[in-house]
Amino acid sequence: MDQSIINSYNEAKKLYASHGINVDEVLEKLSQIKVSLHCWQGDDVRGFLFKDKELSGGIAVTGSYPGRANTPNELRQDLEIALSLIPGKHKVNLHAIYADTTEKVDLDELEPRHFASWVDWAKEQGIGLDFNPTCFSHPKAADGFTLSHADDDIRNFWIKHCKASRKIAESFGRELGQTCVTNFWVPDGYKDTPVDRLAPRERLKNSLDEVFSEEINPQYNIDAVESKLFGIGSESYVVGSHEFYMGYGLTRGKAICLDAGHFHPTEVISNKLSSILMFSEQLLLHVSRPVRWDSDHVVTMDDELLEIARELVRGDLLPRTNIGLDFFDGSINHIAAWVIGTRNTIKALLRAMLEPVEELKKIELLGDYTTRLALVEEFKSYPFGAVWDYYCASQGTPVREQWLAEVKTYEQEVLSAR
Repeated sequence: MDQSIINSYNEAKKLYASHGINVDEVLEKLSQIKVSLHCWQGDDVRGFLFKDKELSGGIAVTGSYPGRANTPNELRQDLEIALSLIPGKHKVNLHAIYADTTEKVDLDELEPRHFASWVDWAKEQGIGLDFNPTCFSHPKAADGFTLSHADDDIRNFWIKHCKASRKIAESFGRELGQTCVTNFWVPDGYKDTPVDRLAPRERLKNSLDEVFSEEINPQYNIDAVESKLFGIGSESYVVGSHEFYMGYGLTRGKAICLDAGHFHPTEVISNKLSSILMFSEQLLLHVSRPVRWDSDHVVTMDDELLEIARELVRGDLLPRTNIGLDFFDGSINHIAAWVIGTRNTIKALLRAMLEPVEELKKIELLGDYTTRLALVEEFKSYPFGAVWDYYCASQGTPVREQWLAEVKTYEQEVLSAR
């Protein structure tokens, strides 16, 4: 390690120690946090089962940056590059359409064997896998309804697919020794104002009850349910609203997924974390960056990302929170997008862990809001960058922007030939 990095780190440690912060312990704790990288950033949400189908369900990817993955092997190769540039050991999040098989198989027929190559690869990499049923970009989702569909045959197709997804997830957890988080999101809703808001929600509730009817050991799989405010084609009404899934998750013992882009533009999820985890055992985060709507921009070090990290640290909520990323930008290098978003998420957690939380809580209880504001603001310019540089170097990953040169080289040597 470069001596200048060590020297800067040691000086930073002294400053933080003056407020009772043990930086070595912080970095050890940070190294245990796993962020789940979403595979769909690597190929613009195309998948491999029906790769020629157009995206639906309100999902859209803009941009045509060259080099996206076209095969499972290419996607895994790209993920390996990204993971090598991110400090720590993490997870990869798969959608059902990323099955690696030469069989002609529909979503309701998927089995663990269709993901065997992913499990073998994850074992080699020493990482875990998360999972999602894919309830979009399919003929049986063409009218915008899946688990809440009024047609019994279509609704049962999606129930079978979601049941199959849980079995696949269970196999991931069993094979890899890391709990798989399976997230259930459906695009169901109406473009214009409906007459009957209740009936679709009753059907969704009943469908989910059937999906979850088989008990699975939580050591292997945790189920999560995800809401959304609106989508393209469901602007007026979404069956799985926040209120619906909060009620469902709390009464059924399911983790509630909060996506940063699935609420009103001025509404933030950082303010919801402590409330949800007062009543729920588990939480799933989809860290994203909405720009005026659920645009799924690459995560940057903005105020909301920092507030999410602070809430998780200040409330000691990290042990019960599963952190996943959910963005897709086809206008920039696909690998760089993973690296930028994941490094920013980890960096935000580090910044939050380098705050004098207990000292600030005592000051707040004393009503000394002047000191509270002064310390919070002064800590924004404390040398967290020196600690971050040391952490990256100690984890064998590039320091600062050095990672970009490796991505550019890979783009020239590999991606440009696709």
